[in-house]
Amino acid sequence: MLFEHARAAARQIFTPPYRTVFFKVLGLTLVLLALIWAGLDRLILSQIAVSNAWASWGLALLTGLGLFVGLAFVLAPTSALVAGFFLDELAEHAERDAAPEGAPGRPLPAGQAIWLAAKFAGVAALVNLTALLLLLVPGVNAVAFLLANAYLFGREYFELAALRYRPLEEVRALRRRHALRLFVAGLFIAGLLAVPILNLLTPLFGTAFMVRVHRQIAREEQLALARAAAPQASR
Repeated sequence: MLFEHARAAARQIFTPPYRTVFFKVLGLTLVLLALIWAGLDRLILSQIAVSNAWASWGLALLTGLGLFVGLAFVLAPTSALVAGFFLDELAEHAERDAAPEGAPGRPLPAGQAIWLAAKFAGVAALVNLTALLLLLVPGVNAVAFLLANAYLFGREYFELAALRYRPLEEVRALRRRHALRLFVAGLFIAGLLAVPILNLLTPLFGTAFMVRVHRQIAREEQLALARAAAPQASR
């Protein structure tokens, strides 16, 4: 079933509504990165004195290359931060695609949406930093990166999908009951995050995927409650 949800989510991220959000995310991400680049470049050059034009040009080139590498590292966290402001829109499209006849979830309050966006960015930054450090540990880096991503992103995207339908305490209880399945689901998201450039699609895929996983879990929970109530009703 998870494979079916993943295929459906992968198809959806190329549909017009998701493409529109993707271009918004990409444009705002590039603008934000350009502003960070310009600010850091000016700050670095203002702190280092150079004696001639050639030295200044060389320093500017080295600074630019260093910033390019650094900003490539923060590309995924930055896109996650920007995408966080569109997560409700993405979730609503996914809900309509997964179950057109069902009632859509409730949009999250503005404060909670901002908090989720910041948390997504923080998780992405933490995972990318960990992956960078683990590059020095052969045989461990890829496995650790995959497992950490699977756990963190599995729970984060599930919370996003579930919070549109139920309170936080219920979401956490549901997440604990289905922890193994959510971890396995997180492996799908982690696999995409590991691919350069395509990792920009991670928020779109993760949202569309976990909306479907949450709907499946919610149906199973309802069936379990109905079965538990049936013997009592027959007495």
